[in-house]
Amino acid sequence: MRSAILVVALAACGGKSATPAQHPQLTPRQIVDMSSPAIVRIEAGENKVGTGFIVNGKGLIATNLHVIEGESKIHVKLFKDSTEYPVTTIAGFDRGHDLALIWIQPRKQLPVLHLGDSKAVSAGDRVYAIGNPLGVFDYSVTDGLISQVRDLTPDLTILQISAAISPGSSGGPLFNQYGEVVGVTTAIITQGQNINLAVPTNYLRPLIKQPEAIAPEEFAQQTKDAEESEHQHADSDADTSAPPRHIPDLPVATWDGCKTEDIQATVKAILEAIDIGAPAYNQMNAKGFEECYRIYEGTALKLEQGGCKGVAKAFGDGLLRAGAITSYKDKAWALRDTFDGLLNAAGKWCEQDPACGKHAKQKP
Repeated sequence: MRSAILVVALAACGGKSATPAQHPQLTPRQIVDMSSPAIVRIEAGENKVGTGFIVNGKGLIATNLHVIEGESKIHVKLFKDSTEYPVTTIAGFDRGHDLALIWIQPRKQLPVLHLGDSKAVSAGDRVYAIGNPLGVFDYSVTDGLISQVRDLTPDLTILQISAAISPGSSGGPLFNQYGEVVGVTTAIITQGQNINLAVPTNYLRPLIKQPEAIAPEEFAQQTKDAEESEHQHADSDADTSAPPRHIPDLPVATWDGCKTEDIQATVKAILEAIDIGAPAYNQMNAKGFEECYRIYEGTALKLEQGGCKGVAKAFGDGLLRAGAITSYKDKAWALRDTFDGLLNAAGKWCEQDPACGKHAKQKP
């Protein structure tokens, strides 16, 4: 709980224009002027508003799955003339990366955006986001930097960005300095400092390469069934399964710069959080999952502010991974993975330092 590499695939999908051969940098105004006609407003159901962008001139649009999940009545409004189109087909979706593709049937060829290689971005790169914040301020642009490129699991890389995004901007494009889309803005973590996240566009590549044809009604039922199933499992005593674990293999060096008492205090705080959070989780209902996550989250946010650089990074990675997940059950496990990784690293440290003192054992 979650791309594309250049123009070749887009050309195969019907995109018309070509990426400049020499990759000239563009000004923010040039990026806005060039890209706005290919950015759309998406309205789903009664009150969902998001953003999308056109990747095929015949009407293929990329967005976040959570913008349209569980809905069959989805409309797209074009930027240039505010023309509205109903979504006729869902071309595919990727729940793990919160991505979806939708089709409309425009009366003429549409402008498209080019997807850049999101593997080429790194911390410090300038980026620009365009979206519909709060569903009111249509086609607003913000700029900032790539703060971190985080490999949270083997299957999930996330872009942490300083460009501000808001509800309603979900599904919007994140541009590099060449006007290429390198991310899809997806989530905001509001605890502590606001942290904005984007999914790398390379995850869009498989969806674009092999589009599906799902009727909106079937899509709504599929995604609604998945959501309802999660709640049913949440309220079922029989559901004791955990999602796939991704416990980080943290080295002893994670604790470099920490005093012995700092390590022991961190371990103690983690174990106390588990002592409180695990019983809440074991209620096996949605309320218990959220309560467990909130307990873990509070501990992680507090310990992230400590003076040990490696420990702060481990907690930061865990919080980012949890922030990219929608299910509280999976969010709780994401932070539990972080806790277990740090406890394992503390055990290694203690083995190397027999004088480490009393060290609580990790709990199941």
